[in-house]
Amino acid sequence: MKEYINQGSNDTRSGFGEGLTELGRTNPHVVALCADLIGSLKMQTFIDENPTRFFQVGIAEANMMGLAAGLTIGGKIPFTGTFANFSTGRVYDQIRQSIAYSVKNVKICASHAGVTLGEDGATHQILEDIGLMKMLPGMTVINTCDFNQTKAATLAIADYQGPVYLRFGRPKVPNFTTPELGFEIGKGIVLQEGNDISLIATGHLVWEALEAAKELKNQSIDAEVINIHTIKPLDEELILRSVQKTGCLVTAEEHNYLGGLGESIAGLLARKAPTPIEFVATDDCFGESGTPAQLMQKYGLNKEAIVKKALQVLKRK
Repeated sequence: MKEYINQGSNDTRSGFGEGLTELGRTNPHVVALCADLIGSLKMQTFIDENPTRFFQVGIAEANMMGLAAGLTIGGKIPFTGTFANFSTGRVYDQIRQSIAYSVKNVKICASHAGVTLGEDGATHQILEDIGLMKMLPGMTVINTCDFNQTKAATLAIADYQGPVYLRFGRPKVPNFTTPELGFEIGKGIVLQEGNDISLIATGHLVWEALEAAKELKNQSIDAEVINIHTIKPLDEELILRSVQKTGCLVTAEEHNYLGGLGESIAGLLARKAPTPIEFVATDDCFGESGTPAQLMQKYGLNKEAIVKKALQVLKRK
C-alpha cells in the first residue's frame, strides 16, 4: 500500500497562483482578470511580471465574465479570479449565455469554495457551485485536493480547449500529492487499492478519505481510495471498475449532497451498476460563520464521518 505523506500544509489557492505565474512565463496567450481580490487569489506575481496581460474589473463580476468571453475571440486564454460564490451564483446568467452557450475558452477559477471559507459565513460560502456548473452543457468541472494538484490543474486547463470551472480553497490543508502523479482532465486517480469498500473523494475531502482508510485498516477493512478531481467529465470507467470489485462505496465532498460528486456517481450507478452508496457532504442547508476546522467538524466533513458512513454501507453489501 502506497503511503501518502503530509508534506506540510498549504492553501490550494496558492497552487493556483503559482500555476498562473508559470503560465505567464510560458504561454503568451494567457491573460488574467480579477474582481478586486488579487491577494485572495494569489495573482500578484503574475501581475508584476505581466502588467499588460491583467485586467482589474473591480467588484463587477458579471462584467468580468463578459469581458473574458470577448477576449477569447482574439485568441486570448482568460483566467478569471474571484470567490466561488461570486464566480458562479452571482454571474450564472453571464456564464450560461456568454461562455457555456457560446462555447468560449474561458477558465473560471474560483477560490474560497465551501464552508472552509470560514468566518465570512453563509453569504460568502457556497455549497451549490459544483451543481450549478456541472449542469451547463460543455462545462468541465474540476475540484482539486491540495497545492500540488491545484498547480498542475491550472497548467492543464490552459491547454484544454473549452470552458472550465476550477474550484479550490482558502485554508491551509495537507499537501500530499507529488508533481509526478500527473494531472489528466477527466481521469481519476487511484491513491490506494483495496477490496472491501471504495472511498471516492474530491477536493479537501481526499486527504480525509486517506486518513479514514487508515482507521478502517485498523478494523481489518481494506479500502480503495480514489481522487476524482474532475467531476465533469466523470471517470465512469474507473468508478465502475472499483465498485464492481468492492461492492459498496462512500463519496466525500465539501458541497451540498444535492448536485455534487455523490449525486453524479449515484446517477452513474443507477444506470449501469446499482451499488450500495453513502454520501459524506452537507445537507440541504447553508453554512455559517466559524473557523474552517469548526465548520468541517460541525457539518461532518472529516475522516470520522467517512468511517461512520463506511461502516453503515458495508452492512448493506
